[in-house]
Amino acid sequence: MTAPTIVFDLDGTLVDTHPDLIGTLSWLLEAEGLHPVDLDQAKNLIGHGMKPMIVKALKLQGRGGTEDEIERVYGRYVEAYEKRIADASRPYPGIVAALDRFAAEGMILAVCTNKLHRLAVKLLDALDLSRRFAVITGFDTYAVRKPHPDHLLFTIRDAGGDPATAVMIGDSETDIRTAQAARVPVVAYSGGYTAIPLPELEPDVILDHYDDLPATVARLLGAHARGQG
Repeated sequence: MTAPTIVFDLDGTLVDTHPDLIGTLSWLLEAEGLHPVDLDQAKNLIGHGMKPMIVKALKLQGRGGTEDEIERVYGRYVEAYEKRIADASRPYPGIVAALDRFAAEGMILAVCTNKLHRLAVKLLDALDLSRRFAVITGFDTYAVRKPHPDHLLFTIRDAGGDPATAVMIGDSETDIRTAQAARVPVVAYSGGYTAIPLPELEPDVILDHYDDLPATVARLLGAHARGQG
């Protein structure tokens, strides 16, 4: 029997990255002659990937009308962000202990993020987390990306897992819709970045602290197995 596969989103789920993501964005907007963004208010810009974040931020200030401008500003953002990728970003409380518990139980761990793959690996390397995951897949790993279900399904496949014994952990509409479309149970972490109240998105479970994650995953896997039987 295939070991259960636990798939994590990255930004807002494994790691609180918004200080570096939004700090870079504010610097960039000021460099472009625009207004910086408020750190807390800008959380809802995160979730779909860096380029959509740039597009939203520009259009909120009447810019980003051409693809050339978007590509130029996006390239400038990626270059600046990469230099400060883990300056203030940190794993969420309780997540490392939960990862240790899953590993001790023989579960397969994976990351499925809309961050560029090289930046995801660089961030997780800097936080000494990469070694914990069988695969890390990003915005540019496949021809599709979240919320397309195949991003999650391909991640599970490449990790050596089976969707029938998998659980997705995320924080936003993108993660929840991806898992629902893939028919994979999903846990929504309430401490992440979402512009939509989590109850409206109807995840299987809303979790406030990762101390409760191992028991939550065990319940979901059991319920999913009974439903498949």
